[in-house]
Amino acid sequence: MSILIKNGMIIDGSGAPAYRGDLLVEGDRIAEIGFFDRQGQAEQVIDATGLAVAPGFIDTHSHSDLKILLDPYVEPKVRQGITTEILGQDGISMAPLPPEYVAPWRKNLAGLNGDSDEIGWDWKDTSGYFELLEKNKVGPNVAYLVPHGNIRMAAMGLDNRKATAAELELMKDLLRQALETGAVGLSTGLIYMPCAYADTEEIIELCKVVREYNRVFVVHQRSEADTILDSMQEIIRVGRESGVRVHFSHFKICGIKNWGKIDKVLELLEKAKQEGIRVTFDQYPYIAGSTMLGVILPPWVHDGGTEKVLERLKDPELRKRMAEDIRNGIPGWDNFIDFAGFDGIFVTSVKTDKNRDCIGKNLREIAEMRGKDPFEATFDLLLEEENAVGMYDYYGKEEHVIAFMKRPEQNVCTDGLLGGKPHPRVYGSFPRVLGKYVREEKALTLEEAVNKMTLKAAAAFNITDRGSLEKGKKADIVIFNPDTVIDTATFEEPRQFPKGIETVIINGVVVLHKGKRFDQLSGQVIKL
Repeated sequence: MSILIKNGMIIDGSGAPAYRGDLLVEGDRIAEIGFFDRQGQAEQVIDATGLAVAPGFIDTHSHSDLKILLDPYVEPKVRQGITTEILGQDGISMAPLPPEYVAPWRKNLAGLNGDSDEIGWDWKDTSGYFELLEKNKVGPNVAYLVPHGNIRMAAMGLDNRKATAAELELMKDLLRQALETGAVGLSTGLIYMPCAYADTEEIIELCKVVREYNRVFVVHQRSEADTILDSMQEIIRVGRESGVRVHFSHFKICGIKNWGKIDKVLELLEKAKQEGIRVTFDQYPYIAGSTMLGVILPPWVHDGGTEKVLERLKDPELRKRMAEDIRNGIPGWDNFIDFAGFDGIFVTSVKTDKNRDCIGKNLREIAEMRGKDPFEATFDLLLEEENAVGMYDYYGKEEHVIAFMKRPEQNVCTDGLLGGKPHPRVYGSFPRVLGKYVREEKALTLEEAVNKMTLKAAAAFNITDRGSLEKGKKADIVIFNPDTVIDTATFEEPRQFPKGIETVIINGVVVLHKGKRFDQLSGQVIKL
């Protein structure tokens, strides 16, 4: 199909000044940009007078890995203008998935990506997952990172121990296989089991393989709180010794007692740049984060996987030890209750109907509802839900959001968990940047913000045929009203679509226009 977009304000993604013009789409690519009269030749004409025409937005930290198999249109993302998502985040995702580990891995994933019996769980490797995505079709384009936890599990199980030389070689082989299949890089989540069991040397050796393929290493670092400086130095060392490009996930500083570290955090970014270590990061524009509630448990509780977690949660003496470790802290561990408090951690999703009344409540409110101590109430909830509980937590400072947003390394993401009563970033991240931080607070120009949502994001992940409006590029396009675009999702009512996103085109197909959804699954699986 050919589409002519007339009289728009072209923001091409490069950061260059906007200009008025027309854009012609033929098939799945941009055919021309300029001023021309093709109305009689185009099958569809869209009048973009007074509107911005930009490349489709790229969500570089997405958790749609399971959801996209069940609901492939992924409406909360499309209505933000997102046309590409990067899956496989935090080192724990869908593939590779050896058959003998399907049951424990589903439980490990459930708090982050959800769970469902509707899919077969019968793929074994990354190519199998890609084939399933292509067979089912996808709304947004998707790219995939090889999850460190998956390859570690496939090579050596879920135990908390150092890899042997043979196991490390097997991990490297599994990584190569997935990269050969087209994965865009390697991800790890160093607070999540089993990634957290890896030492720095293991990560360096894996990243040497990533470097061979000129792909990216994406990392949820070991600490975003008390030991964030040591944590950053570890990852910068990985970049230095392996030569890999480093991309920090959802960059932030957690907890009021750590906010004073921002100058040293910024110094480390500058030091890495001066050394020639290539560092980028993504960020969602909120002062609260979201993950699985199980992260509040001390690291030793997770040894051996979810079944072991549940066994330990049944033991009253081990519960006492858990509570003491949370009260007193453990060196090198991000203690969410310490930096967010029982009042600042809210449940977003559960697995069963029994605890559905907990959704939207903080941990102290749940304790009061249950007539229990907050520790006991939280431990009971995790046990009853088999650790499949999502949450959001307040940790941040608005000035830090803006300081990191303005950094040259930054691009925008959602990091959105899609189940239950989610964090509003699932519905609002990109329009929030355009409305709040561009139009209202003027922290960025419109051109800078679009660059951070498009070409800068594409470059970080080696995606070369998207991210800018150029002749010959894929026709992923968003048309929005810069005077009205804004998020409407709140923590109280998160499932609300933004305002001002007028039209979304994915690979030359209109999937949203003037508020109307068109159930066209025109996305592609992006492979390098």
